Amino acid sequence: MRAIVCPDYGPPETLTVEERGTPEPGPGQILVQHKAWGISYVDVLMCAGGYQLKPPVPFVPGLEACGDVIALGKGAEGFAIGDKVMTSGRPGVFAEVCALDKGQVHRLPSTFDYAEGAAFRSCYMTAWNALTHGGRLEAGEVLLVHGAAGGVGLAAVHVGKLLGAYVIATAGTDEKLAIVKAQGADHVINYTTTELRDVVKGLTGGRGADVIFDPVGGDIAEQSLRCMNYGCRVVYIGFTGGPPVSIRSNLLLIKGASAVGFRAGEIGRRIPGLNEKTIATLITLAEQGRLRPHISHRIKWPNIADAMRPIQNRTVVGRVVMEV
Repeated sequence: MRAIVCPDYGPPETLTVEERGTPEPGPGQILVQHKAWGISYVDVLMCAGGYQLKPPVPFVPGLEACGDVIALGKGAEGFAIGDKVMTSGRPGVFAEVCALDKGQVHRLPSTFDYAEGAAFRSCYMTAWNALTHGGRLEAGEVLLVHGAAGGVGLAAVHVGKLLGAYVIATAGTDEKLAIVKAQGADHVINYTTTELRDVVKGLTGGRGADVIFDPVGGDIAEQSLRCMNYGCRVVYIGFTGGPPVSIRSNLLLIKGASAVGFRAGEIGRRIPGLNEKTIATLITLAEQGRLRPHISHRIKWPNIADAMRPIQNRTVVGRVVMEV
């Protein structure tokens, strides 16, 4: 079977495809034949050596994929050969076949194809947990989502609407924003051509946003602090567009606001059972047709450089997926 390998930290062009022996499932493990692989900004960053988790090289990258169960180890109850499943790695799933612990495998919603399953888990778990635990978003509140054309940003738009919020979404081009609007945002803002504070205040009768979801950082984070309603919760989940910002405590004091840093993987490790509860909720919502990831690029496996390049060039809306 083939696996994508990061031989040393560097750009996508340094990744290689290797033939490896097919693994056998150990006790409690599930053997999965993958059909699709989700590619994210974190994958690009990790392979470049710029992510906080730095696996020793060489390593097989990949945080999520989707496929069929083909064998079961002793004690892997609850699954059967032929089941369609979503898988997760930290990293390690950019391979045609993987032996995975039971906790890394979840059933594919019957409403999804393999590519949608590979694009679902990480972004929607991040968005759901960040908005419910970090932002404590309530129905009727105003949610401002930055980087709304990205995978996790668009997931936050979907989740925010599902939770009953009025969603204002930002991105850098009108073309991306047209898709974000079609995906459910109540109002969209091109932050490269518009004064963010004026539009947000205008849309909210001068009040501002109750929750701000920020995976971008940089200048957009600075502007956000002028868009807060009293009691606003600002949730920082990353810095895809610029460096971290210095938060002026006087602005938080005046607005009775709070700033929260949120790492999706870490909260799951610190709150036992949270991730299992969250993924079960998300799968149910997907089965009901209330959540579906948007895929803008479908790339043939195993062309990993072609799959990562749109992320580097910022041409993606939603997710990039490699598929057989």
